[in-house]
Amino acid sequence: MKRSVNHSVLVCAVMLTCIAGIQAQNSTVQTNSGTASVQLLSFPAIPARHPTDSVTMGDWESFPEMKLDIPVAPGPFEPTWESIEKNYPGEPAWLREAKFGIWVHFGPQSAGESGDWYARNLYKPGKTAYENHLKRYGHPSEVGYKEVLRDWNPGKLDPAKLTRIYEDAGARFLLIQGVHHDNYDLWNSRYHPWNSVNIGPKRDLLGEWAKACRAGNMRFGVTFHHEYTWWWWQTAFGSDKEGDKKGVPYDGNLTLEDGRGKWWEGYDPRMLYGIDLREYKGVEEKAHQDWSPASAGIFNYHLDYAKWYATQWALRIMDVVEHYDPDFIYTDGTVQGPFTGNGTGTGIKADAMPRVMADYYNRTLQRRGEVNTFSIVKFRHKTNGTVTTEEFGVPAAINSNEPWIAEAPVGDWFYAPGFTYDAGMMIRYIIEAIARDGNAALCISILPDGSLDEGSLKMLKEVGIWMRRNGEAVYGSRAWKIPGEGEQVNGKLKMLPGGKLERLHAEFKFNEQDFRFTVGKNGAIYTFCMTVPAPGTELKIKSLGKDADYLHKPVKNVELLGYEGRLTWNQEADGLVITCPAELQFATSIVFKIK
Repeated sequence: MKRSVNHSVLVCAVMLTCIAGIQAQNSTVQTNSGTASVQLLSFPAIPARHPTDSVTMGDWESFPEMKLDIPVAPGPFEPTWESIEKNYPGEPAWLREAKFGIWVHFGPQSAGESGDWYARNLYKPGKTAYENHLKRYGHPSEVGYKEVLRDWNPGKLDPAKLTRIYEDAGARFLLIQGVHHDNYDLWNSRYHPWNSVNIGPKRDLLGEWAKACRAGNMRFGVTFHHEYTWWWWQTAFGSDKEGDKKGVPYDGNLTLEDGRGKWWEGYDPRMLYGIDLREYKGVEEKAHQDWSPASAGIFNYHLDYAKWYATQWALRIMDVVEHYDPDFIYTDGTVQGPFTGNGTGTGIKADAMPRVMADYYNRTLQRRGEVNTFSIVKFRHKTNGTVTTEEFGVPAAINSNEPWIAEAPVGDWFYAPGFTYDAGMMIRYIIEAIARDGNAALCISILPDGSLDEGSLKMLKEVGIWMRRNGEAVYGSRAWKIPGEGEQVNGKLKMLPGGKLERLHAEFKFNEQDFRFTVGKNGAIYTFCMTVPAPGTELKIKSLGKDADYLHKPVKNVELLGYEGRLTWNQEADGLVITCPAELQFATSIVFKIK
């Protein structure tokens, strides 16, 4: 895509004013495979390393927030949370309408066929990813993740075809992975040479997705997970503790000079793996846990590097905003935002997130004449200008306090063999979310070659059939007064369990007393029976009885979506009684429209 000359001038000005050790340079990366033009931030000087686990991290609470030297596009939004909250117009109407999206959580880590976090876990002996890597590639001291990138070529990836499949399944928006924790950009990245145009498929994958979405009138967002990278990649600096390769350093320890005469000549491994930060107490231990960031604190011996890192993090997102104009952006994390000094934002405190958002919203206003985009800052407290998420689970109560998206993968976030594919668990997950005033985004993991397997295709087709029949109860809906009624478990409404969608969810049983509610754009109450009753079954919806506290007018009409005949029903004091038709050729859930 065409690059903006004015933005380039601004960025050059920014980088010239960065702290010592961070200066602008227009550089051309020379490689054995060709030439790629990339604008790099000069890598800062790194101090001599202290012994592992010997340095106490600085206090994050007292550390003053760094202000990054990056200008934002002109407009009313300034790079502060206060300005964003003041100027943001509120949740875009299209998100309320969309309700259901597909999470395109796809990248080179799929090549390991080991599920999520393959890149990190291939450096952890005993892990499935490590064993799979040995079989497919070799030992990580000789053939590491950079070789996975080199060899990855999803030749069957067809974003236009996949977008049509997702649309047929009922999805109204896509979350498209821009960069995962592995620090590999899936676009024609201006600020990062380790990207899909330079290495691997030699394709601007994000550009292909953006084109496909616009051609199909599909809303799309781009996800960014590289805030984690500097603590996430610490496994790449280790070595085996036993065996023939005991003590032989993994390839994260390689330097730019080591690449001379090799396929990756000119590509600095530090730009992919980061630097060894295991001198800070707890970093090495946390790196070998299944899931845990480094402890809260500041990498206070590496402040120049920290500012470089946060600056590059922000510029890469701003690059995507400028050249791909997404409908939303997404940042990962478990705390109040990237670079907070604690949780997943450990290491430094910086104003990177509001700076990125201000630039994004000002650009949206310039291009579209309105701000109808949003920023997902995962798990952030209510903030006008952000959308939050619920990963894996759905809250028990209705949450109309802020816009949110429930997100979960079918099987795992990256492909592995043996997933359970079941349309019913997808549909019930969507129902649980919308009944509580949320949205749902589900990941259907793509195979390493870029295609979907037969199980995924069948599942998506079945979801689409259900959505076409019942879409009026979903799209544009709002939560009713309560999310649902039915069987109680430990005093709470029985719900689909949390976690990745697996066999447990496919086999989870609901019965004829389990219902969920939404209110449609037409004002009707939609009641989802969470199973398909036997023909002729008499259902009783207690919350819609004459004596219930929720209705102030009598029920006038009851319809079954997808059924053209008349229903037998009666509103009694203790519930709305509906007799199911003699034939019920439905799947997963039947939905009643009640006025």
